[in-house]
Amino acid sequence: MIPIALSIAGSDPSGGAGIQADLKTFHQFGVYGEAVLTLLTVQNTRRVSRVDVLDPSLILEQLDAVLEDIPPQAIKTGALGNRAVVEALATRLAHSPLPLVLDPVMISKHGAPLLSEDDSDCLKRQLLPRATLVTPNLFEAQLLSGRTIASLDDAHDAARAIHDLGPHAVLVKGGHLDGGATDVLYLDGDFHLFPSPRLDTRHTHGTGCTYSAAITACLALGLALPQAVARAKRFIHAAIKENPGLGGGQGPVNHFVSAV
Repeated sequence: MIPIALSIAGSDPSGGAGIQADLKTFHQFGVYGEAVLTLLTVQNTRRVSRVDVLDPSLILEQLDAVLEDIPPQAIKTGALGNRAVVEALATRLAHSPLPLVLDPVMISKHGAPLLSEDDSDCLKRQLLPRATLVTPNLFEAQLLSGRTIASLDDAHDAARAIHDLGPHAVLVKGGHLDGGATDVLYLDGDFHLFPSPRLDTRHTHGTGCTYSAAITACLALGLALPQAVARAKRFIHAAIKENPGLGGGQGPVNHFVSAV
């Protein structure tokens, strides 16, 4: 049977992030992709000018329709928009046995808020403890952990602090640290490091969505978490390195690169 993964996230009409990026990534890994929309954006590589969050009841109806007919092997969440959506999903997914990759999207690449600090606190309390893996960037990790992150040691400390909030594992992404881009996975009391050379490019739109979607696809394929992160890390590094150079701003990564 073909592996299946589900993304619960927002829409990016320019195709570089959100649901669009997730579905492209699932496909590249040979995983059948499903999508539950949480919000609509008006954006391109230069700007985000509008964000409309869908009604939680509509989001849950989408989710129920998918789960009752074509249940996935793994789920990821992206931009959720507000507290009402977070609470609705936390309640509905509370007893689900499926692995959940939580990408705590709080702000867009262009600086547009996608989850307020108050709503982020709700995410910490209600949805984070349900996550198999949470994948914050440095800004999100600082907000979730309440710590300043200026070094790799700080990233280790933040990962532990976020783990104390309840998720099974934490991946603090180090793309904005000085030096190489080293990601820190904290799992079962151990740290796993995933380094890669830093790439000097403005074409990084959708990297967080694509990375977490790649991990989700690998979990749907049956990989253990460290192996899933390692394979996804290779994919996102190649996708950034071989970006197609589209758009006049922060362009998308290349979702056509090999997923081996």
